[in-house]
This record gives sequence, C-alpha cells and structure tokens, in this order.
Amino acid sequence: MMPMMTKAVLAFAMRIAAAAGVAVVTIPAMANDVLSAATRIEYARPPAPTIARAGFVQRATISSVAISSDGRRVAWFRERGRNREVWLQATIAGAAARRLMSHTTARRLAWSRDGRWLLLESPQHVFALAASGQNGSGIVAALGGHSKREFVGVDGTQAAAAIVLERLGMDTDGKPIAWRLARVDTRGHRTLLWQDTHRITGHALDMQGRLAWLQRLEGQALVVHRVESGRRLREVARCVALQTCTPLVAIGDGSSVVLRGNLGGVDGDGDIEGGERVRLVRLDSDGRMRTLHADPHREADLDRIVFDPLTRAPLIASYRSTIAANYGLDADTRRQLQRLEAVLPQRDLRISPAHGPGAHWLIEALAAHQQGARWHLYDPTTGRLRLLFDDAPVQARSEVPAERLPESALARKLPVRWRAGDGMRLHGFVSLPPGRDTRTLPLVVLVHGGPWNHARPDYNGIVQFLANRGYAVFEPNFRGSTGHGRAYMLAANGDFGNGRVQQDIVEGTHAMLAAGIGDSRRVGIVGASFGGYSSLLGLTFQPELFKVGVAFVPPPDFAWTLRWYLRNPESLAMNGVVPMNDMLRMLSLNFDDPAVGARLHAQSPLAHANRMNRPLLLIAGGEDRRVGIAGIVEYAARLKLANKDASLFIDADAGHTNTEPLARESNLYLLETMLHRHLGGTAPAPADAVLRGYLDANLRLCGRSLPIPCKTRRVADDETVRD
Repeated sequence: MMPMMTKAVLAFAMRIAAAAGVAVVTIPAMANDVLSAATRIEYARPPAPTIARAGFVQRATISSVAISSDGRRVAWFRERGRNREVWLQATIAGAAARRLMSHTTARRLAWSRDGRWLLLESPQHVFALAASGQNGSGIVAALGGHSKREFVGVDGTQAAAAIVLERLGMDTDGKPIAWRLARVDTRGHRTLLWQDTHRITGHALDMQGRLAWLQRLEGQALVVHRVESGRRLREVARCVALQTCTPLVAIGDGSSVVLRGNLGGVDGDGDIEGGERVRLVRLDSDGRMRTLHADPHREADLDRIVFDPLTRAPLIASYRSTIAANYGLDADTRRQLQRLEAVLPQRDLRISPAHGPGAHWLIEALAAHQQGARWHLYDPTTGRLRLLFDDAPVQARSEVPAERLPESALARKLPVRWRAGDGMRLHGFVSLPPGRDTRTLPLVVLVHGGPWNHARPDYNGIVQFLANRGYAVFEPNFRGSTGHGRAYMLAANGDFGNGRVQQDIVEGTHAMLAAGIGDSRRVGIVGASFGGYSSLLGLTFQPELFKVGVAFVPPPDFAWTLRWYLRNPESLAMNGVVPMNDMLRMLSLNFDDPAVGARLHAQSPLAHANRMNRPLLLIAGGEDRRVGIAGIVEYAARLKLANKDASLFIDADAGHTNTEPLARESNLYLLETMLHRHLGGTAPAPADAVLRGYLDANLRLCGRSLPIPCKTRRVADDETVRD
C-alpha cells in the first residue's frame, strides 16, 4: 500500500497525541502535500539491498581541491594511508596530473592571485610551494606559538601574499596586550596592516591592498569601522547580541564594503524564525545598508558567497540550511547556473569560478544521496562540462580501494516543516528507505549536537546507514539551532533542560508520525554531544514515545558540562571570536546566576536517573575535553545502582570525536545492534575478530538488553558516585 496521509489518519494521530498529554502539532497543509508527494516517490523506488557496515566508513582520498584564479590549473591533497600528498593538473583536456609534494602536514591549500604559488596551511606554518617551476619554496610564516599567529587567508589584492593575525604578549590578567594584522609575501617580507589593543576580528582591503575596513571586538560587540586617511577609525556599524556583520571585500575605492550579516532588524514575514537571517549586505561609509541578496524562501541563513577572483565582484549566493541552492547575482552568472543545474540536477554545486580568456570553473558536485564528491571542469564560454576526477574511496581499515555506495540504494533527504505547540514554525529533514511503506517503518530521531549547530541537506553516513537498515530518520532543527536566523536561535531562551527545546524535538516526532512517517510503537532516539543529552532526556521524561536510546559523548547534566567547559582552554572563544561565557549570557545561559545552573540541573537526566526506564547505550571517550568522562561515568554508576538497563562503552584514548576506522565501525555495530533488538530493523552482520576484540576491551558495563557478550561488568575501575 502506498503511504498516504488521510484526514482520518491525521485526526486519529492528533487524538492519540492529545491523550498522551502532548501539545498537538500540525504540519501546514501545503508542506504536508509536498511531503506526501515526496514519500510516494520514495515508495516507488526499488528497495535497497543491505550494504555492509564497512561501506559506510569508507575514507575519502581527495580533499582541499582548488583552481587557480586564471582557471588554468587545479591542485589538491591526496591521502595515502596517514600520508598526504600535493598534486597538480592543468585544466586542458588530456593533461596528466603530477605530484608536487610527497608529504605534507598541511590541512588546507589555496592559490596565490598570480597562480604561481600554492599556500599550504598546517598547524605549524604557512608554506609557499612553487607551482610554475620557479625557485623559492619555503615557509612564509610560522603559526601558533607564543603569539598564537593564525592564517587568515590569501591576500586577493596582491600577486602572491598571505594575511596573518597574531596576538602580542599577555598582561597580568592573561589577556592579549595587542593584536596585529599583517601581510606576508612568499619571500617572508611583512607589511603591517593594523595593530590594535582590541581583538581584530575582520577586515577588508581596497583594490590597491590598503586596509579600508576593520572589525574589532569591543566588549561584547563586533564593531565595523571605516579606516580613513591618517589611519583613523570611524565606527559605521555595530553588531550586538549575536548579530553578524562580517566584512568580506571593499568595493571600488573602499568607501563601501560587502558584508555577510543580519543587521537591520526582523524580516517581518510573520514567523519568529524569519527574524534577522544572515544575508549579503552592502554597507556604505555613511552607515546606509542595502540587501544584495537574501534567501528567496525566507528560511535560511546565507551560507557562502562566491566572488570573481580578480574583480572581487560577488557572483553567487549559496544557502544550505533547508535546501542546497545557488543564486547568480548577475545575468551572466544566472545563465551559467541554469546550464550547470540542467546537466547536474539534484546536486549541491560548490562553484569556484576563474577569470580570463578560456578560463574554466571548478565544480564540486555533492548530494545527500551521493557518497563523496565529484569534481568537474566547466567552460563558461561553450557550456561544456567534463569530469575532472571522482573521489574514489578506500576501505577505512585496510586502505584497499572500494566502490562508492550506489546512489540507487541511498535515501533522499527530504526537508520538512512543522508548527510547535506554541505556534513557532520549525525545520528539519526526513530520510526514508526506498521502496518501503513509511507507516510501517521504525523511526529513529537523530538529534544534532551543539546545540548551536544544525542538520544540513548534506550526505550523512549515519543517516544513510540507518536508512539502509530499514529505519526512517528524522533530524529536527529545534529552536536554538543555527542556520535559520538569529531569532530562531535565540528562541530557545536558555530552556535546554526538559523544557521548550526538548519539546520541539518531541512535538516534531509526533508531527512526523501524524504525517505517516514511522510506526509510533517503534521510535528510538540517537545523538552525539547535545544530541546525546537530548537522547537521555527522551528516555527519562518521554519513555512513552522513545523506546530505546543510543547516546554518544552525552552530558548527563548540561549545566555542569558547560561550567566545566568554561574552565577548559578550548572554551576561550566560541566561533573563534566572542568569548564563550559572553556568548552564553547572550543565549540566556548566564552561569553567574546560580538559579540558571540549578534550573537546568533540576531538569537533567543525572538528577532523575531513577526515572530512566528504557534500554540505553552510552558511548564515550576517556580523553574528551568537551564532555568530561567523569560525569558520564557517574551517570552510568547511578543507573547501575538503580538497576537500570544501561550499557557503557568507553574508549580510553578517544576524545570528543573518534575518527579511527575501527571505532567508527564499532559505533555502527553497537547502534544497529541496539536498534535491531528494540525496534526491529535489519539484524547486524556478526563482528569479525578484530571488532570483537575492540568491543571486549572497551565495553565497561552491559545492560540486560544489550545482546553482546560482555567480558567485564564494571562502570570503571573506580565506581564511586559523586554527591
């Protein structure tokens, strides 16, 4: 039977939700019609075969692909085991690739404006690599160190130079004495652009390379200044309370600047999430602002701006919070985008244009249902497109070449909207196994971390793995998430306990069930970091909805973890600019007020461990610097003492994320084992000897319903419970 949402089914689902004491949440009629049509398309696709676990942990071999500004050459990193190489290829048809460097620790590469040098950024330095056969390759600037020098980017106004930012000394309170912005050419010659006692957070140069605009952190505000003759600063715009006003490029003589910002007030579309979305803005030196582009769907923040590499004119505005979409900012670019989208439909196109006679564009094509990227070269003169190379993956554990997962077997990621109980419109995604009746599927709610982050319309290996195992996957972008405007993020109002944010997730789940997505008797909740915390909340306070949970690196007490993190050196700045304690105050999480922490603790899973009555698997890292392992161990100990059905897995050497191939495969095995046991998805293939050994070494506590033999039944070597 094809999945169809009838009025009778909707009415029945609403009665069930009301009887359970849950606010009735409705999907707007138009959105529901679109979702119903999309689910019918997914139902009509051939069912997917079960793909081996290893297929979802394959490793990409190509990264940081970049085209020179004249469009004549492309460079990239190629991974070979733990070794990284630099490769180069001309864009003319039939050109052969050649290796420029056999080993580098660089994590990013970029072309100089003149196309003769590659600037390689590593944790230790910026290295200039000759790309045209000239002499002179070498270190341009050391990074890190006492001055905490960092690479800002390539100077697009000079032939071959980089911009670096450094911190000068520390006062008795541990604060930087000064900040310095400098230009460094490929021979190491430095030009001071600006020095300031305030932290420099952004800048824009005019076409002659002079500093025209400067952004500084002044208290808790980001302030944009015009740099006038005599090197005087004049304030033009001020961003407060999580507003954005990032200078990108100066226009003409520098009297105007292009910003990525959300200044100017609420957009006025009648929905709270419509408030102050990030858009492309022109700011004049007299303070006048003009929107150059904003999301036509009135849903998403601006994600990326593409500029002409020589003229620096903005060409493309991209959005990726709801759907992946590119918009041309002039008639010719719009025409080129129409051509590209016709030959690469249903793809997220990351476009790097070049400038000059016969210049090619580099096109990176991705999709939620495509594993890895494909790179193409596009000739804007003829409209011809040819494949440059495919990112052929390797098996993560063996480094043996592997086949990319077939698109025909992967799920499409469908954007969804629903109204919360208080009327706010919320966004998220649903992914469905092809060829399956959505109403009979077990449903997994996959909650993103952060919480100041968001699920995106990108490929996600966990989502595809779960869909391949027969689960519908719902990814809610609850209030507090980024990507949908400042008002959307601030709407959480610090209510991150068993409150409004968790209710968004619960109500969104009921909305999906009401729309015919999933079997209400078989719903699980999964997540990492804040998503893991939400999973603990769900099993503690909504056990009538969530039947099982898997929580990766979860903070059992969100307030305790945030206070602990504030004492950690990693927390000095959030988003690299504003100190995290100031950000938390703006987000209604002022821990100088004891009532804030007390409220969140009173609603925490840790404080209500005795109420957790569903099967739970906790997965943690012993070297986690964001969520302290002590809190997770204490929570597991309390669950054990209360005779709860909880299991604990700790890799003593892992941090907040664990990218080791064996660990990634172990996570998938544990995840599918728990969900199969309690929701009835596809049964897991047996673990091989290596995987069994890793599980035996790291399973610290095995609950009653974890169907894996446990050699040890300990929480940790020390099972003491903190008062």
